[in-house]
Amino acid sequence: MSPKRPKVGVTRRLPATVESALREKYEVVQAAEDHALTLDELASLLRSCEVVVPTVTDRIDARLLSAKDVKAKLLANFGVGTNHIDLDAAKSAGIAVTNTPDVLTEDTADLAITLMLAVMRRVGEGERLVRSGKWDGWTPTQMLGRRLSGKALGVVGLGRIGRAVATRAENGFGMKVLAWSRSKRRGSEAGTRIERVNRIDELMERSDVVSVHCPLVPTTRHLIGAPQFAKMRRTGVLINTARGPVVDEAALVAALEAGKLAGAGLDVYEEEPTVHPGLLSREDVVLLPHLGSATVETREAMGMRALANIDAHIAGRDLPDRVS
Repeated sequence: MSPKRPKVGVTRRLPATVESALREKYEVVQAAEDHALTLDELASLLRSCEVVVPTVTDRIDARLLSAKDVKAKLLANFGVGTNHIDLDAAKSAGIAVTNTPDVLTEDTADLAITLMLAVMRRVGEGERLVRSGKWDGWTPTQMLGRRLSGKALGVVGLGRIGRAVATRAENGFGMKVLAWSRSKRRGSEAGTRIERVNRIDELMERSDVVSVHCPLVPTTRHLIGAPQFAKMRRTGVLINTARGPVVDEAALVAALEAGKLAGAGLDVYEEEPTVHPGLLSREDVVLLPHLGSATVETREAMGMRALANIDAHIAGRDLPDRVS
């Protein structure tokens, strides 16, 4: 009789290679249909599985984690951000939390640059024009945008992704890069031409493009709102590939309507998958469905990183990506 394999609850469908690797070692429990699980479905996984693999669409709060019949001892999060998990409640319940750092840096940085170009060169607007059948041919003044090369980029949050975006901007587009983060250092960043600034308002004032790359924590919720938009250049562009609630969407809509900035490119939203209706109708806004890490290479790497944490937990080893 073969030994009983640990149960691993998976909340969403993962790349086939990842699911196959999980099933080789563990008894995988997941819904037949790919959908965001209800609270009852999440509670069921927490009660029945040693490990649960949640994603950003799963809200795992204190009520779920504090239930007396919770069996789970590890939440092996599929993703870097863990703001959808109550980390304090997990710690109190004796449940470890891991994430998947490093592997999505390059793809998310690529997408941030993509959004900059799409907004500055009116790519979404142009594609909609062609698809509508209303384009009647080239003219010298048709859909004039602005070049990205040589502009000033303000990076909010200088972690792995922020640095990767800065490198692309400097080396690929000759941009002057300013950076603000919660750490208080100022001056040139070692090995780069990045200039650190002390105040986020200074960053907003001096940048042609502002790109958000900070984590969502209590102090960064609505970090960029009406006061910051008031400081932006009227030709300025905002890019957010971090977490939706870092930007006050209502304030962004109001600022766009008032002409306080020229456009925005968003991959994340305050109330995903709901998007503020004031954004949906604007031609100067590019909207993507949370594609930051959406490449085959990265999603497979994320899954294998989660699997490595599961293996370590089951074997009683230190977790390589424990979230404190």
